[in-house]
Parts: sequence; structure tokens; C-alpha cells
Amino acid sequence: MRHLQGLGVLGTEYGQVIDSYQAAHDRLAAVGPDARKPLDTEADACIAPTYNRLLHIRDTPRVARALSGRWDPAAVEEQYLANAPGVVSVDDFLTEEALEELYRFCLESTVWFGNRYAHGRLGALMQDGFSCPLLMQIAEELRDALPRLIGDRYPLRQMWGFKCGPEVPADVTTHADFAAVNVNFWITPDDANTDERSGGLVVHDVDAPLSWGFDTYNGRQDLIRPFLRRRRARSMTIPYRQNRAVIFDSDLFHASDEVRFRPGYENLRINVTRSTATARKGSTTATRRTSARRGSGRRGGRRPSHAYARSGDPGRRHIRLHRNDSSRVVAWQESG
Repeated sequence: MRHLQGLGVLGTEYGQVIDSYQAAHDRLAAVGPDARKPLDTEADACIAPTYNRLLHIRDTPRVARALSGRWDPAAVEEQYLANAPGVVSVDDFLTEEALEELYRFCLESTVWFGNRYAHGRLGALMQDGFSCPLLMQIAEELRDALPRLIGDRYPLRQMWGFKCGPEVPADVTTHADFAAVNVNFWITPDDANTDERSGGLVVHDVDAPLSWGFDTYNGRQDLIRPFLRRRRARSMTIPYRQNRAVIFDSDLFHASDEVRFRPGYENLRINVTRSTATARKGSTTATRRTSARRGSGRRGGRRPSHAYARSGDPGRRHIRLHRNDSSRVVAWQESG
């Protein structure tokens, strides 16, 4: 709200409300980053009319083109399908106009109501206001650009955003999603990141068990970590870069890497995810994806294919990061 007031979007009449939010923040921060207390003081009553309300949604229309022409969708699809378990990273993902407009939408829209996440992370979902014509355009262009990965087979299920920072430890957000393919991309400028080697995404080469329910595979760190150790999971770390997208199989366990960003509202790390629909458990979709695309490559207790071969094995495959006409190679590593 203070950011919006500085832009002139909110007037001086919100001064007392903003001060009350600051007081509540300071009171909770003194207890700890994951503190939870009822908002029942007299000062808290001042924020009640605005708490978790859509005070402002930035007008963010469609642009001439959302996806950048600097990457080759056909090459990305081929790399994803040819190399189990399905992870590809794409640089220069959005056009400059789309990137800037979406960043401003995330800064200026009061849609960040999801506060149940540890380490000060905030989430926003479509049904809560994380939606605008530009976001829908990005989803539509992805559907058309990646017919073999998304197309009409996997319609849009959900889009969400997360804000976090300035610091989040590594290995505290490992989970899988209820979807077929996730397209995750980052939009905060690179100069906010104090360590160019981190701040990105860690993807493990192991699926969530079909017998686990959503609440388990989406958040039970006490079960997920031992499971990954038992499966001798390997992981791939994709460092943070503004306008970098990671396209990956949603069933794979994944997590945000350690975050060390600069203080300040505009420096918060923002990621956006476009998630596709699927019937996960026991579905024909899951069966088709397992047999047709990966064969024996899944890490559900079977021996790995060459895609999972250990570092140093001459037969191992790599996942390429597509950027313009060049690509970089990232190999699977042993998980800690």
C-alpha cells in the first residue's frame, strides 16, 4: 500500500491504515518470520476494511506479442520430449513489453492474499485476483507455441504467483503439483539478486507417488525428504535470471533454491507459474505420459535410463538451456 501511495494510486486518506499495517508487521516481525497471532488489537481494527481486499488491480491489457521470438518453441519441445524426465529452461522468455507490464501488475495489484507459507512467502491465485488480459495472453500463446507439450490436450488449470525475500533458506519448499506441465518464470530484475548462482529452482528426478494425497506431496517436508533420500534422487539446479522460464513435469518434486535478494519491496523475488490440467492419480493421461514419453526413465523404484546416469557416465544426457541460437548444459547431480 505504501508503494501504491507513492505512485499516487492511493491517496493520503490511507495514511492511518498504512501505519496500522506497519505496526502489525513490526509486532509480528519481533516474534519471528513465521509468527502467527490474531489481529485483535484496537490498532488492528483499522486494517479490517482493507485486509485481503482487492483495493487495486493494475490495468494490464494484452500486448502485440507476449512470448519472445528469441527462443525456438519446436526445439524446446524436442528437448523436453527426448530427454527424460522433462525439464527445459528458456531465457528471454517474454518480450520486453510483456515482462515490464507483468512486473508492474505484480507490484501494483493487491492480490497477494496467500500468507500460509513459511519464511514470509506470499501467494496469489487466479480466483483471488491474480488474473489480467496479459496473463491470459501468455497462457494462450504457450498453448499455441507448444502443441505437443500443452496444446488443447492440457488446458489452463491455474496460474499463480509468489513473492518472497529478502532471504529464504534452501530445501524448505520441496513439493509436486497436481498438473501435467508447469511453466515457471521469474520477473524481478537481476540486480535484486545478490547471488547469481542461486535464487532459482531445484528439480529432482523423482515423481510424487501416486498413492500420496495432495496435502502430502504438496507440502509434507517430513515425508518428502526421506522419500527422496530412499530413491537416491538426483537434482538439477537452474539459477535465477529475470525472464527465464523453466518448463517441467509437474509430478517431479521441485523447490525454490536459496533466496538472497536485496531488501526493498521492488526487490522481492517474483515467480509466475502457468499450470495445466490433468487427472493425476491412475489416469490414462499419467499412464500415457509414463509409457510413451519416458519409458523406463521414471524414478519410481526402477533403474534409471541414460537420462539419469550419474555424473561422469559418458552415456548420460543433459538438459539444455535454450537462449537465442545457443544452449548451455546442466547435468543432474546427487541430491544432498
